[in-house]
Amino acid sequence: MNTDRFSQEVSRRAGWSVVMGILTALVGVVMIIYPMATAAVSTVYFGVALIIAAVAQLVFAFSSQTAGKFFPNLLLVILYGIAGLYLLAVPGIGLVTLTAMLGAMLIAEAVMETVIAFSLTAGASRGGFLFNALFSLLFGVMILAQWPISSIWAIGTLVGVAVLFNGVTRAAISGRILHDARAFSAAAA
Repeated sequence: MNTDRFSQEVSRRAGWSVVMGILTALVGVVMIIYPMATAAVSTVYFGVALIIAAVAQLVFAFSSQTAGKFFPNLLLVILYGIAGLYLLAVPGIGLVTLTAMLGAMLIAEAVMETVIAFSLTAGASRGGFLFNALFSLLFGVMILAQWPISSIWAIGTLVGVAVLFNGVTRAAISGRILHDARAFSAAAA
């Protein structure tokens, strides 16, 4: 494959990736606008994922060579299965539970990031960890202070923001690749 054909193929694929990034970002915006619908879908998705994990764990349990490996795997089957069925059977209560867990997890993350930051030598890395810890703490406290009302917006908004940033990042990186491929093609000509 010659360089001109190669750069054209890279440009074509990067162009599609830019389009997909923009579409992903738009989906993220819609998810932010409709956080309750996003949260409901996320809760059901998480429930299905736990049931799939339970089935996979069951396969692992029955392929165990010893009872010492069988019973812990079976315990995970039961845990994943009950949690997944619970989220599917009562997604509203499951959403409230997930929101409380999210708030607690963000606060725990803030504590761990602070510990990590102070275990590093002073410098830019420490500042980044402390900055992230501060925002994790703020979001965690904000979610728990408004809980259970925060269940209406927290998970849906955060999932939407994650999808939005994923799309923007994909579009930006792909746009850079597209630019570089075109520049390479022009320089090679």
